Amino acid sequence: MTQPIYTYQQLHLKSIARLKQIYSEIGCTAEVSDKRCKDAWISAIASYQSAQIQKVAQTELDQFIATQAQAVAPEQLRTVEISFYDHEYYIGNQLVAAITHDHDLTQPWVVMVNNTEVFRAATPMMCDRYIRIHYKDGTLPVQEQEPTPCTSENRIMAHIFNECQNYGFEILNDGIYKDGVKLGQVGCTDGNWWVIQGGSGQQQYSDSVFDAVRSLSMVDTPPATESTPEYLQYRPLEQLTTEELQQLLDVEAADCEQLLDLPFEQLTAQDWQRLQQYEPVAA
Repeated sequence: MTQPIYTYQQLHLKSIARLKQIYSEIGCTAEVSDKRCKDAWISAIASYQSAQIQKVAQTELDQFIATQAQAVAPEQLRTVEISFYDHEYYIGNQLVAAITHDHDLTQPWVVMVNNTEVFRAATPMMCDRYIRIHYKDGTLPVQEQEPTPCTSENRIMAHIFNECQNYGFEILNDGIYKDGVKLGQVGCTDGNWWVIQGGSGQQQYSDSVFDAVRSLSMVDTPPATESTPEYLQYRPLEQLTTEELQQLLDVEAADCEQLLDLPFEQLTAQDWQRLQQYEPVAA
């Protein structure tokens, strides 16, 4: 409150004229029972001030409670499924704990914090319950956060690399390959795994990195053909023997036949040019 607060003793020392002035200054709305009586003015002013003080106190108390509740209320844990056997728990972008799996016969599910085992159970649900209960009551060990901002990206790439190794895939700058053929891409955005199969350019969400990489193993790829010896590609045609020239033609024909089987959207400008010059040999 910005207006001065008058006590009963202070008000009793005022004249009726001054009490009327105070009544107006503080915006008092309490009814004066007898405007000719000094005590009636004092009672109205005191009653109004008391009600205003209670309103301000209650407002400040409500604000304090709301602030404290905001400060102590824990954020919701967010779960990121890396694979069927690996899950990570986050508050915002900060890692809190992880669940993994080993080959223990009775309790294979493990809660890890700072790469250290803190709990072991027979089911992943028991590990999930352990993390949530102990995080809420503050007894879960504090996960040390990596200092570099690219930690999450490095972790994602590590999971993709591990899954690709299981299928013998090769990771290059522009995607995932098998025997020189691009199968697609795999990534994770805001905790959601996605996959782009082949050259479709269409991003599809997956439940985990395991499912995303596994889907690439089902991509149809053209059969491998015998490659042209590199030295033949740079020699003048007049210097080639009949056998070498036939070898070049056979490889080129096989490549063009493969291009004919590809969807239009996967063909490059160079592929189109080769197909325009290609004349299939009648059987």
